Amino acid sequence: MLGVNSNHWFGSWSTAPLIAGEAKDIAQGLPVEAWQRLSAGLGTKGERLYDWAYCPLADLDAEEFGAPTSGLWTRGLLIRRSVADGECAYFTTWCPHGTSIDTLIRVEGTRWRIEECFETAKNEFGLDHNETRSWHGWYRHVSLVMLAYAMMAAVRYRANTITPKKTKLRTGKNSSDGPFRKSGASP
Repeated sequence: MLGVNSNHWFGSWSTAPLIAGEAKDIAQGLPVEAWQRLSAGLGTKGERLYDWAYCPLADLDAEEFGAPTSGLWTRGLLIRRSVADGECAYFTTWCPHGTSIDTLIRVEGTRWRIEECFETAKNEFGLDHNETRSWHGWYRHVSLVMLAYAMMAAVRYRANTITPKKTKLRTGKNSSDGPFRKSGASP
């Protein structure tokens, strides 16, 4: 899935109905029943509801395009329309034939989490505070920042998990048994 501009041109072949034109024009020409209100996942304010439409454009054999897998794949156009203001976002898709719109929306919804992670890495670890003059310097900076971010995420995850209940330490029959023997006590 790849986000594209509203003026990106799409054309279908061997599908009915035939679709051709810029993404914004295709979206405007879709009938009301082509749209579904579905969630792109949880956000900071709850479910992220949008109106969605999917237009499959062509079913192609993946082997013909050098893909490592074979079988029928579908090239398509996924359109997300804001419930609040009607603004649209457009995505070109390449997925196995028969992939549901729910799956496509779930994949598109993960972009929000990825962008949120990059924003955190910028704010908390200075991902964007780099003025290197070489690729090696940039690569080292980004690698260290992402390592620090991964460590922080792991620590945060462990800190927020429920800890198991503590159990009492078992003691032997005789207080002189075991590794916690009183100094000077004979066995």
